[in-house]
Amino acid sequence: MSSPPIAKQQSLPLSIPGFSVLDRYLASQLMLPFSFGVAAFSSIGVSIGALFELIRKITTANLSFEIAVQVFFLQMPLYIYYALPMSMLLSTLILYSRLSTDSELVALRSAGISAYRLIVPTLIMGLIVTGISFAFNEAIVPAANSRATTLLQEGLNEGRVNIVSNIVNSVYESVTLPDGTKTQMLTKLFYAKSSNGKEMDSVTILDFSEPGMQVFVAGQRAVWNNEKSFWDIFDGTSYSYSVDGTRREILKFQKAVVNFSRVPLDLAARKKNWEEMTIAELNDLRSLYDQSGNFKESQTTLLRIQQKTATPFVCLVFALVGATLGMRPNRRSGKGASFAISIVIIFGYYLLAFICDAMGNTAVLSPHVAAWLPTIVGLMLGSGLLVKAAQ
Repeated sequence: MSSPPIAKQQSLPLSIPGFSVLDRYLASQLMLPFSFGVAAFSSIGVSIGALFELIRKITTANLSFEIAVQVFFLQMPLYIYYALPMSMLLSTLILYSRLSTDSELVALRSAGISAYRLIVPTLIMGLIVTGISFAFNEAIVPAANSRATTLLQEGLNEGRVNIVSNIVNSVYESVTLPDGTKTQMLTKLFYAKSSNGKEMDSVTILDFSEPGMQVFVAGQRAVWNNEKSFWDIFDGTSYSYSVDGTRREILKFQKAVVNFSRVPLDLAARKKNWEEMTIAELNDLRSLYDQSGNFKESQTTLLRIQQKTATPFVCLVFALVGATLGMRPNRRSGKGASFAISIVIIFGYYLLAFICDAMGNTAVLSPHVAAWLPTIVGLMLGSGLLVKAAQ
């Protein structure tokens, strides 16, 4: 007797503890458009932002094809990072628009499942992608960007050492005024014409720290002495004079020791784009700016730190906004319309982020507010749309 035929069972998405069949279904339906979005947006971004410029350098600046290929792939992680929130928006719009068009949302709502419950797997995925985005931007993007910049400089400069020009560093200290109040005043000023990362050329130091005295030191070059924690200045002249003109001293020297921090050398070595630095490196850079009294650059660096922390949450914002927009009834639009809506939302968000960045740089907004305001506005907008969709 022949055995009965085995019934074919439809395979379900991978079972996850605590996830219902509906949750697994929605999560699995998000994966394909999300992957498509990452591939599409990152390809468009790297083509516009890197490929055309590399081709121009190959043809006009004699950049080797081998280095151009390496730089191209090293710049890819940055554009993948940019593509993650955009892909989150596109995938949620496509999924919930399809559910609405096919009346699946109507059926689910008729079964007593609220809009708040329907959006749970999307928000969970948005949080997961937020975490991935943050880790990606800390562990991979800065190192890849830094290596790409170094390779490009070596390819264009034929391996010459990178020279940083016009290094200026000031030191402010708390000074007690005659009336007993305290204020921050400039006590030392450091200038070097250039640096190769190890020593400074054409160094000038002004010292106003001693009351009634001013010291002016000019040297051909300066090297930081790690053992003594001082600067060794070579082939220069020192001018010391009192403000009232009663004391004046001029001394030529072949080598002199000057008490000044190594902050100028550290700042010269940190001439990186902020996208090439991790949050820890940016915190160290901000500490250097604080030590030198450069509070404007310190606030700008704090703004970059907050932006690196806040920007990954755009993935969660776009997941919320995309899902709630897709839930709107009577949507008869396909993937093309979803893509167009995604572009409009992305443009609006990044326009707001650009305005907030400008206001943060000009101190109109504090660094924390400037960095987090676009995310907060996006979450408020998404929450409002969700409440409306649930009614």
